[in-house]
Amino acid sequence: MKEARKPNINTTPIELMPSFQFALSVDCVIFGYDQDVLKVLLIESDLPAYKGQWSLLGDLVRPNEDLDDASYRVLRERTGLTGMFLEQVKTFGAVSRHPAGRVITTAYLALVNVRDHQLKTLDNALHWHAVSDIKTMAFDHQIILNTCVAALQRKIQEEPIIFNLLEEKFSLRDLQQLFEQILGVAFDRRNFRKKLFTTGLLKDEKEMEKMVRHRPGKLYSFDRKAYEQIKRKSFVGLQF
Repeated sequence: MKEARKPNINTTPIELMPSFQFALSVDCVIFGYDQDVLKVLLIESDLPAYKGQWSLLGDLVRPNEDLDDASYRVLRERTGLTGMFLEQVKTFGAVSRHPAGRVITTAYLALVNVRDHQLKTLDNALHWHAVSDIKTMAFDHQIILNTCVAALQRKIQEEPIIFNLLEEKFSLRDLQQLFEQILGVAFDRRNFRKKLFTTGLLKDEKEMEKMVRHRPGKLYSFDRKAYEQIKRKSFVGLQF
C-alpha cells in the first residue's frame, strides 16, 4: 500500500521569510450632535501633501499595541477624551491611499453627546464640523467618513443608541430632528410618532417643554427597563 502523499507545505523558517513593507494605522470617526446638527470631530492634516485639508483622528499602530488599544490612545492623545466606547467598522487598504507608502487603516466609530464631552486639547485646529458641509478631505478620509455615516445610519435603526445624544428628557420634535439629521431624510410627523409609540421605548414624563419658541411639546425619556425586557424577547430595532 502506497504511503499517502503529504501536502506541499512551505516550511521556510519565519526568520528567513522576506519582511513586509507596510504599516498599520487606526482612524477614529467621532460623531456628535450639537445645535440640531450631526457633526464629526476633525483635525487639520500636518502632511505637506494635504496642507490645509481636514482629516480624521488617526495614527500608526505601535509594534506593541493591539488595534483597539491604539484607537483609544489616539483618541486620548488627540482630544484628551476618555471613557467612551469605540467600535471597529471596517479596514481600508487601497495601495495608494497614503503618500508615504503602503498604510492599511482600520476605522473606529463613536457616538457622543458634544455637551458631555469637552475637548481638552485643540492641537491641529481640532474642531467639530457639520457632516453635511464636508466635501473633500485628506487621504481617503472622505470614503472612510461616508462608510461610517452609513454604518451609523444602520446602527441607530438596530439599537437604541440615538437616545444617548439627547437630554434625559426630550420632546418628540427633538427625537425626530435627530433621526432626520443622521438618516438624511424627512419623516411625516404623524407616521414617525406612531412608529415610535409602537416600540414601547418611550416613557411619558408628564411634563411639557419650557422656554421654547414653538408650541411646547410633551417630554419623554428612554425607558431602559422596558428595552431590556423587549430585548430578551425580540427587539427588531427602529426601522424607518
